[in-house]
Amino acid sequence: MRVAILSDIHGNPLALEAVLRDVDAAGGVDEYWLLGDFAALGPAPVAALELVSRLPKARLVRGNTDRYLCEWQNPLEAAEQAARAPESAGGIATRLAMLCWAQGALSATGWMDWLAALALEQRITLPDGTRVLLVHAAPGTDDGNGIRPTMSDAQIAGLIADCGADLIFVGHTHWPLERTVGAARVVNLGSVSNPWPPDLRASYYLLRAGADSYALEHRRVDYDRAAVIEQLERVKHPGLDVLSAHFRGERRPPWQQ
Repeated sequence: MRVAILSDIHGNPLALEAVLRDVDAAGGVDEYWLLGDFAALGPAPVAALELVSRLPKARLVRGNTDRYLCEWQNPLEAAEQAARAPESAGGIATRLAMLCWAQGALSATGWMDWLAALALEQRITLPDGTRVLLVHAAPGTDDGNGIRPTMSDAQIAGLIADCGADLIFVGHTHWPLERTVGAARVVNLGSVSNPWPPDLRASYYLLRAGADSYALEHRRVDYDRAAVIEQLERVKHPGLDVLSAHFRGERRPPWQQ
């Protein structure tokens, strides 16, 4: 059994295409497991979903931005948030604009029901009996702080307690992690589209599972990020400035702020 596991495509089909080519070059897979944040924020949400929907034997879970896209974006709520935190007003406005922009594209092309049907979690048992949990942020949630390398074993143990899994795959933070906590192994896949500097290559994992054991391989794939910036410019994306800075490696990761 061979599986490609990835997360956080964020409307960036160029990054996803690079990952899929790398999967083929590595020998192909039997299944794809995708952990959410498929469409929002990037320059081509519809094209990203078209690619995802064509993947054979794909197991999908929703991310927080997938859920946001299915909710009404209340501009008055955003205005209240900005009033409470004036120093964050620019970021709040940009986030709202990016979500509304993606909502318009997906609504016009009939993808909202597809997004709304995504499950919070998926569970699989590997041939050797390993119980796998797929979830975007942490067991039971698609949002929040997620699971990060800066967390202690005790903090992670609190997040995964009683989740009934031996191997837990998450995304959400765009920050890869592999940690064994107690009897469970936790893997944060990083992000296909928006990993943090210094390594801006798309991040994903390959799983090889047999009757007696399984093995994981973390893979990184380079792609044309300048072409993504050109896409953002061409479609007059409302997040052009912040996203372009990210793709150029100019944004600081949260652990350096």
